[in-house]
Amino acid sequence: MNLDAGFSIHPGIFTRSRMNALVDDLAQAAIRRTKAGARHVLAVPEVRSIAKDESLLAIANAYLGPKAFPFRATLFDKSLSANWLVAWHQDTALPIRDRRDVAGWGPWTEKGGVLHAIAPASALECVIALRVHIDDSRLDNGPLRVLPGTHADGVLSDAEIDRRLSDTSAVECVVDAGGVIAMRPLILHASSKAVTGQARRVLHIEFSSAIRFEDGLELATG
Repeated sequence: MNLDAGFSIHPGIFTRSRMNALVDDLAQAAIRRTKAGARHVLAVPEVRSIAKDESLLAIANAYLGPKAFPFRATLFDKSLSANWLVAWHQDTALPIRDRRDVAGWGPWTEKGGVLHAIAPASALECVIALRVHIDDSRLDNGPLRVLPGTHADGVLSDAEIDRRLSDTSAVECVVDAGGVIAMRPLILHASSKAVTGQARRVLHIEFSSAIRFEDGLELATG
């Protein structure tokens, strides 16, 4: 596992039967779905079970240390009927329990009834996202693409992103169902539209090594 790259690919962490059980559990859960998936699914029993699986925690701990814990889970459901292109970007917003005007945090928004703030790089370095693939991720169904090492450059401006695109080769992150892709939130990443009817469902679980940040800011979990 090359932690300096800001991402890693881990095949065969879960069985296909475990992924099928996850699909069944999500279908029966009282969650608010959109065509693109669902937010705040960590309370679903099978999702929480997966988030606490020793194999998944081992990956999170390798990046964050032994205090890593899951704080948020999102279901992404890409198919031909819900097909979108994601431009190159960094994930810079964190869910926060209560708003406090703290230097380096903000602007503030609300997503799905939860407060979010654009966070500084120092807070985002405490986070790793583990993307559990419910379906096979292939080159033709809109896989994750990353620019290795770009997480180390902090929060980038649009001009800086353009420069990284011109001098860094992208990696297509493909893995079979049950595989996991780990990614730092600040790594530049994107995805293309799917060109096949095969679904590409991903359970995106975020882990942190800290629940509290400076001046009383606290992660919202769920």
